[in-house]
Amino acid sequence: MMEHYLDNAATTRVCPEAAQAALAAMTETYGNPSSTHTKGREARKLLDQARAQVASLLGCRPPELVFTSCGSESDNWALLSGAEAMKRRGGHVISSAVEHDAIRRSLDELESRGFSVTRLKPDRSGAIPAEAVREALLPDTILVSLMLVNNETGGVTDIAAISRLLREAGSPALLHTDAVQAFGKLPFTAKSLGADLISVSGHKLHAPKGVGALYIRSGLRLKPFIVGGGQEEGRRAGTEALPQIAAFGTACALAKARLDENGARMAALKQNCLEQLAAAIPELRYVESAAPHILSLSLPGYRSEVLMNYLEAREVYVSRSSACKKGARSHVLEAIGLDARTIDGAIRVGLSRYTTQTDIDALCEGLIAAHATLAHR
Repeated sequence: MMEHYLDNAATTRVCPEAAQAALAAMTETYGNPSSTHTKGREARKLLDQARAQVASLLGCRPPELVFTSCGSESDNWALLSGAEAMKRRGGHVISSAVEHDAIRRSLDELESRGFSVTRLKPDRSGAIPAEAVREALLPDTILVSLMLVNNETGGVTDIAAISRLLREAGSPALLHTDAVQAFGKLPFTAKSLGADLISVSGHKLHAPKGVGALYIRSGLRLKPFIVGGGQEEGRRAGTEALPQIAAFGTACALAKARLDENGARMAALKQNCLEQLAAAIPELRYVESAAPHILSLSLPGYRSEVLMNYLEAREVYVSRSSACKKGARSHVLEAIGLDARTIDGAIRVGLSRYTTQTDIDALCEGLIAAHATLAHR
């Protein structure tokens, strides 16, 4: 039976080109980038090349990009060090009720350190309206952190509008966005967003797990989150994970080459999926969202775990919500106002540039068959 992998919002399979780049870094360019001999200089050159590739997709200068182990580390670093860097100017932080747990737990930590946090409510798509930020802004607001694309619903927050709002209000607040789900899927640059800090990750765009990056606007000084050696220009200690970084750079170069084309194709597949399911399952519910690659849908009265198992038997792979939730009820779907019956029957479909019409058809056929044969509550 053919495999139909539709859990790309959780992770993507590594593309062959990125895998080859990692292999070459492990077996050929294996020197330490901090070493001054020939093998070290070769590794440094590869590191610089990968940084330039990731920076090119993000639309920033390579020195503004620091490699990390993952999006969660980037989020933690941005919030914890960002708030500490600004604490002389105030103690108020704005975020939302629908952030990834890497942000939510960082907010909890900030509160334990004496900062106050406002968690804004989302709209029905999971996005945060700019006006909500305006209303929450205080004279002592020092940090705003909002996800660009919601990882469960695909709702897109207008970070650029929020950046303009902060400038117009004369606010000193730093603006951070978790762009992990948007990077390589939506067309944006660091300049177009206007954010001071941007978190990205490799394994959402066909690079390996274990590599991410944090964009730090030129001129902004953050206390290192990991201390030790002087790697990454003294901003993050630890020998750089060159195989993952080389693969990350290659994956970014490939994503940039066909960014608009891939986005349009995924959007068309997403729409086709909704049309097929809506025609066959009248009670189907779904979250309308702008991102082309994430679809949250529900068969109210059916258990999402049962639906997932039914689909898996057909080699169709989806998830319940965020993979990080590990079975817990989605705080995102609760925050956008869905009832418990709908949430309990929800699944998340994640598309990638490798998703085909055959994959979408297999998903729709499986859900239609599940609706016809499974007992519901």
